[in-house]
Amino acid sequence: MHIEKAQRLVDEWIQTHGVRYFSELTNMAVLTEEVGELARVMARKFGDQSFKAGEDPNLEEEMADVLWVLICLANQTGVDLTEAFRKSMEKKTNRDKDRHKNNPKLK
Repeated sequence: MHIEKAQRLVDEWIQTHGVRYFSELTNMAVLTEEVGELARVMARKFGDQSFKAGEDPNLEEEMADVLWVLICLANQTGVDLTEAFRKSMEKKTNRDKDRHKNNPKLK
């Protein structure tokens, strides 16, 4: 699925099932919450913490939740994520094309 289609699908879902978008500030708080949930799973799956009995770690679901709220924020603020991502890739390529190759910490 292309990013622009994901933005359209989220908007259609909000208009059909969600009544309206939460405010931008509320969605920013929700995004922070979702990133925290992702961090919790990452810390337990790849870090030093362990899961509690009965916990159901779902990395995919937590990542998708982060993406969902990010798309909501993009839609609300008029950001075309496809174009924004293209520009970000271009910026990173120009800025970092040799930086990581020359980093002795990565070798």
